[in-house]
Amino acid sequence: MVRFLAGAAACFLLMTGAFLLWQSRAAGSLGLPSAPEARLAQAAGINLKRIPGAPSADPKDKEQKRFDRADKNKDGSVTLAELVEPRRKPYAKLDLNHDGHLSFEEWAVKTITKFKSADADHNDALTRAEYAATAPKPKAPTAACACD
Repeated sequence: MVRFLAGAAACFLLMTGAFLLWQSRAAGSLGLPSAPEARLAQAAGINLKRIPGAPSADPKDKEQKRFDRADKNKDGSVTLAELVEPRRKPYAKLDLNHDGHLSFEEWAVKTITKFKSADADHNDALTRAEYAATAPKPKAPTAACACD
C-alpha cells in the first residue's frame, strides 16, 4: 500500500513538473511585448511615447507626506513637541485625576471596571461563571454584499 501511494505521489510530481516546464516554454515562445503600452500600441497601430514630466509614485513621496503631517509649523524640521502633540488628547482621557501622571489603575480603568462589575460576590476573584460574563459580545453577522 505504501509503495502504491509513493508511486502515485511521484507520478503527480513528475506531471506537475512537466506541466510547469511546458508553461514556461510556451510563455517565452509567444514573443509578447512586456510593457502594457507596447501591447496597446500594437493593437491600435499607434506609436506611443513617454510623457515628459509625468508624475511617478515613489517611496519618497509617501515619506514626504508623513514628514509634512508631523511638521505642524511648516518650518522644515520636526521637534519633539510637534511629534508628541497628537498624543496629548488620548493621554488626557486616560489621566482621570489630571495630575499629569498616568498610574496603572488609570491606564487599566476599563479592565478594572469590567472586573468589578463581573465580580458578583465581591470577593476580588472571578469564578468560571463570573469570568464568562466578561466575554465580548458576538458581533452581528454582516452581509457580504449590499444586495436587496
